Amino acid sequence: MRNKKNNREIRVVELFAGVGGFRLAFERTSKSFKTIWANQWEPGKKNQWAFDCYVSHFGDCENHVNKDIATVINEVPSHDLLVGGFPCQDYSVARSNANGIEGKKGVLWWSIRDIIVKENPLFILLENVDRLIKSPSKQIGRDFGIMLRTLNDAGYNVEWRVINAADYGYAQRRRRIFIFAFDKKITSKIYHTNNQDTILLRDGFYPRCFPVEENHKKSTCINIIDGYKDLEAISNTFTAKFYNSGLMIDGQILSLEVQPIVRPCKTLNDIIESNVVNEKFYINELEERFRSLKKHKKVRRINPEGEIYIYSEGSIDFPDPLNKPARTLLTSEGLLNRSTHVILDPKTNRLRLLTPLECERINGFDDDWTNTGMPLRYRYFCMGNALVVPAVEEIAKRFIEIWEVINDK
Repeated sequence: MRNKKNNREIRVVELFAGVGGFRLAFERTSKSFKTIWANQWEPGKKNQWAFDCYVSHFGDCENHVNKDIATVINEVPSHDLLVGGFPCQDYSVARSNANGIEGKKGVLWWSIRDIIVKENPLFILLENVDRLIKSPSKQIGRDFGIMLRTLNDAGYNVEWRVINAADYGYAQRRRRIFIFAFDKKITSKIYHTNNQDTILLRDGFYPRCFPVEENHKKSTCINIIDGYKDLEAISNTFTAKFYNSGLMIDGQILSLEVQPIVRPCKTLNDIIESNVVNEKFYINELEERFRSLKKHKKVRRINPEGEIYIYSEGSIDFPDPLNKPARTLLTSEGLLNRSTHVILDPKTNRLRLLTPLECERINGFDDDWTNTGMPLRYRYFCMGNALVVPAVEEIAKRFIEIWEVINDK
């Protein structure tokens, strides 16, 4: 049985919570969101810096759990909305000795599946890297197909969008897929038309908060049921071309390549610190090494079959232009590598790294959000893993609209 609706609050469970990006976005948006259980665990780490940061902002209580999610599934309470930004892995499946389906590598996805089956929340909102829809390279679309079939079999329809935060006004060119799943029984309350094109281009969950052009470049129709007996069959033979938006209703999928209606965005100039920053952020004698790393390069490599190929990388601006939004923050930000941002400080006219505070602003967190005792290296690492919070706020506003509809407010 599905959870009973609650007119006053939306009970949220947050998985892979990191430093609390989802929760911060929800609580900024509405007091209706109430996070009743959260889990964050960094495998193999003695110090759990992200969890400590989460607790420092949201309090230390028994419902903030710092354990491997697979070991605490039975502790997850009933809830209305399940959220999480989970790592991208290999989601291949196999049959267990008991003739059930089990995950071989993408263990975190199967923990999510187990929670969904156990608690049947009305809604699910997940975030991942955009390459998920193309993985793995040798069977394109398989991993996303497994996820969609899993959700269909559990009783959910799905809408997804790949969103570049900079397209909608934010200070980072960060592309992430957001997956919105909902109980099939409430589909007619969410969508007021059966026209799937109209849903994806104008009236669906995402176009209301992240508008797109009426025309689209490419499309594909996929049936995730016919010809596939179960998840093992999907894992073994499924392949499909998924685009940056899509809708699955009862196993029937329409995927479109949509074009965002772009908004003016913030730039690095808008977020850099106004004061002269600490000397430790200036690159000094590392300038030539950074300059070299950011140049165009071609490298001879050998693939697993022993074939030689040329791996090519384009050049990266050096320094990063201040009149554009940031590139995607990675967990390696701040280290000596080609992806780390280097800017020309307008106050000192010297080259330097972004500060952790500037990285927090790029993701839309409050200043010093990660200044909770963790080392500098982990402040960068946590921002590389984080959400663009204001983008999730837009999703939260749209969710509130749907919540009010299904509760007949």
